[in-house]
Amino acid sequence: MKFNSKRTQMGFIILLSLVFVLSGCGSNNSNTTNKGADASGSSTTTPATTNTAEAVAVKEMPRVAFVYIGPPGDGGWTFEHDKGRIYLEEELGVKADTVENVPESADAERVITELAQNHDIIFTTSFGYMDYTLNVAKKYPDVVFIHCAGYKVNDNMSTYFGKNFEASYLSGIAAGKMTKKNLIGYIGAFPIPEVIYNINAFTLGIQSVNPDAKVSVVWSNTWFDPTVERQAAVSLLDKGADVLLAYQDSPAAIQAAAERGAMAGGNDSDMSRFAPEAYLTNPTWNWGPYYVKVVKAVQDGTWKSEQYLGSMADEMVGLAPLGVSIPDDVKAMVEEKKQDIIAGNFEVFKGPIIDQSGAVKLEEGKSLTIDEILVMNWFVEGVDGKIPQ
Repeated sequence: MKFNSKRTQMGFIILLSLVFVLSGCGSNNSNTTNKGADASGSSTTTPATTNTAEAVAVKEMPRVAFVYIGPPGDGGWTFEHDKGRIYLEEELGVKADTVENVPESADAERVITELAQNHDIIFTTSFGYMDYTLNVAKKYPDVVFIHCAGYKVNDNMSTYFGKNFEASYLSGIAAGKMTKKNLIGYIGAFPIPEVIYNINAFTLGIQSVNPDAKVSVVWSNTWFDPTVERQAAVSLLDKGADVLLAYQDSPAAIQAAAERGAMAGGNDSDMSRFAPEAYLTNPTWNWGPYYVKVVKAVQDGTWKSEQYLGSMADEMVGLAPLGVSIPDDVKAMVEEKKQDIIAGNFEVFKGPIIDQSGAVKLEEGKSLTIDEILVMNWFVEGVDGKIPQ
């Protein structure tokens, strides 16, 4: 639900009259705080209380655009959104325009406004675009706006994200079984709820198989800056961590771990190709089917504004294949828990859960609601790190 900003200028937008589509989030600057879900109020496929498709004119050949925070070549967030765009184009035989490296600032509103003048559907793919998208949506009621990871909607504006914490828990199981030093490092992009609840889910997964292991957290304050991400990874490796997970958009941490004989996982995409022998696993995204679903709904006149939260069950959230160095028994353990999650037989945030201070945060048998998860601002027991205030 995951923010950072990237700098570029939008010179002109190629206008293509084709069929309707969706796609694209990552970044390479380090001075904002929003990419995925950092917000309250998101719930699985919750229709907005106000209207829907009637306010939007259905066109035979809708013009679609995607706004990306980073480059598709980041290997992570924007890479997966762009794969979703490609999937959409292949499924529906259409072409979508893209604008890359759009910072989460007033520039975003300018870009979105320009796109709204000659497109029918606009996908904005970073949390920090939320208010800018809403501002433009109110000015262009005949354009459909689909915003990734936010919580604000309008008659002609929806949101979408997924329960990536489910896959973070599974990654934790693998990490807990593979560590030999019981010190696992985690590189967090920004101290926002999306990153915090994924750190907590990862830690709970570790504790389920290795209660002696601890998770040391450092903040990079960037989504996509390979140099900074590498430095953060090295600091954890120097501290003695032998397994890392990086909630970032580049494979820099995985590559640094491989050089030191450690294991690591990344975020957003299968990054095994960057260091196969050292690869652990990590949460992944699969945006394409959702994009196709939305476009078809707009085309047939059934689209409604909603807040959609996908999961492992609907395959919006996935888990990258465990690395070649992971033993078969660990792979089987992770797969078994994955099937429990998909079947609805297991909840990640179910009590008892104790926080860093030793206080009972959630009593046995009780579960956090999705709204409570999406505003999480505390660490579970076993995490060594602070959340800046």
